[in-house]
Amino acid sequence: MRRPGGWWRTKSTPEKVETYTRWSFHFFGVIEVFALGVSAYGRTGAGLATVLCLLVVAHAAVCMLVSSRALDWTRGRRPQPVRLMWTLVVVSAVVSATAVVIAERGPAGEVETAAGSVYGGVLCFAAGVITLGVSGRRRMVAVVGGFAVGAGLLTFPLEMPVLASVVLAGLVMVTGGFLAITSIFSLWLLNAVYALDDAKETRARLAVAEERLRFGRDLHDVMGRNLAVIALKSELAVQLSRRGRPEAVEQMIEVQRIAQESQREVRDVVRGYREAALEVELAGARGVLTAAGITAQVTGETAGLPAEVQSALGWVVREATTNVLRHGDAKKVAVTVRMSGGRVVLTVENDGVAETTGDGPSAETAGTAGTAHTGGSGGSGLAGLRERLSAVDGTLEAGPAGRGVFRLTAAVPLPDATAGAALEVAS
Repeated sequence: MRRPGGWWRTKSTPEKVETYTRWSFHFFGVIEVFALGVSAYGRTGAGLATVLCLLVVAHAAVCMLVSSRALDWTRGRRPQPVRLMWTLVVVSAVVSATAVVIAERGPAGEVETAAGSVYGGVLCFAAGVITLGVSGRRRMVAVVGGFAVGAGLLTFPLEMPVLASVVLAGLVMVTGGFLAITSIFSLWLLNAVYALDDAKETRARLAVAEERLRFGRDLHDVMGRNLAVIALKSELAVQLSRRGRPEAVEQMIEVQRIAQESQREVRDVVRGYREAALEVELAGARGVLTAAGITAQVTGETAGLPAEVQSALGWVVREATTNVLRHGDAKKVAVTVRMSGGRVVLTVENDGVAETTGDGPSAETAGTAGTAHTGGSGGSGLAGLRERLSAVDGTLEAGPAGRGVFRLTAAVPLPDATAGAALEVAS
């Protein structure tokens, strides 16, 4: 059994606002019935009051139907209720004309007041409701203005003074305009709530997409270097095995260790807990480059650096090492970590940049920067490194640094206390 009010709790916030808006428009009809129809019983006889009340009830019912269909039209669920709006115009004219006849032929006195209230009131409510079904300010103003002019013209059979007709037309204009503005503002508010809900959903989808990109980038960074090392050591093991050298076994053992390490890192990526420690990455870079026959020189002190700074610079070392192995032809690589002006600066230089011609690869393509990945990858290479460094307000520069030399420089600012401690360690 459903709990009381369960239908309301199952609605989303925009649906709740829409329900509130719809019933607010219906409440306008209820106000019309009580303000114009029921109040007639205190102004005239029961017979005429009943006639006026029934006319008002019929008019209010049509207003409710038009407002509901117009609301569905604004939300794109139904076509524009043109026929219903014209029906409301006709019903409003009939009710107003009937009120004029009652005021003319009925007993003088209070019946004129009651009929006059019905006459002007139904036109005001109709003007406010019909504006829900039109678009554009000019059309809305035309609707309200048309009802105001019609209210003035229909007073001629009553032989009212011109000034009184003008005042009545002005009252219809003001009251109908107020109801129209209130109705349009309610629709604007409803559409704004739906737009905010759509924006919230879009933001959630973007967050999911961003997380997928982060996962892909991290997976690339983890497997890139390790697969390059595995390929390198496997090739070395094949050559040693063909020569009957026992060192082939040691190389394959190292391949096995790297593969197991890769499995662990992939699991950490999935869990989202993996960080790249700068000291570990420097040691790994030295070992990998040496195994590839590249002279590796690593200098600098990493003690005292914040974990987020070490992680960001560790990724720089990893990406640079991976691309030296993949895309360069380096014989020597120098990695330097130093403190300068409250910043930690990491420099990676290699001599793997070939002399270029007009048709050859650029220095940036052959260097350490991982530029083979920058064109459209979005999650690796320079783009990925700059994204990581920007999280710690760091910068990245890469490019040729002399004849046949490529340099990559990453700089990350340090907090004052950390910078002072690191400078003491470095000194």
